[in-house]
Amino acid sequence: MNQIAPSPRHARWSELDPGTLHDLVRLRVDVFVVEQACPYPELDGRDVEAATEHVWLADGSGPAAYLRVLAEPDGAIRVGRVCTRASARGQGLARVLMDDVLARHAGRRVVLDAQEYLVGFYTDLGFEACGPPFDDDGILHVPMRREP
Repeated sequence: MNQIAPSPRHARWSELDPGTLHDLVRLRVDVFVVEQACPYPELDGRDVEAATEHVWLADGSGPAAYLRVLAEPDGAIRVGRVCTRASARGQGLARVLMDDVLARHAGRRVVLDAQEYLVGFYTDLGFEACGPPFDDDGILHVPMRREP
């Protein structure tokens, strides 16, 4: 097993080198499009927004876990695209990324749409459901929020 970097890396779109950008997008596609058999427009235009933050952990095989942070019009931040490479699962990497984001944005409301089976994971991080489940490309999601 490869050694995971001890702390998350953070970058805006303009700070990502082409190789890292490729590897981050490939991880997202591998998880959300291929593994979950959910063909959808993965590149939605939000990655390139000036305030969007890409956060990941890597090992010798490349990105092991990833999420992105978006700025919402109401001042909240939106966490999305949370994923872990299949070979790196079970190590708590998504929690490391979420803890990092929550610590760095402690004074802001954080929102996300959790895949239904992950509601407990996000509840443990202080999130609460704030709406009914909804279908997003064939996968049930639950809107959640965490107040500062």
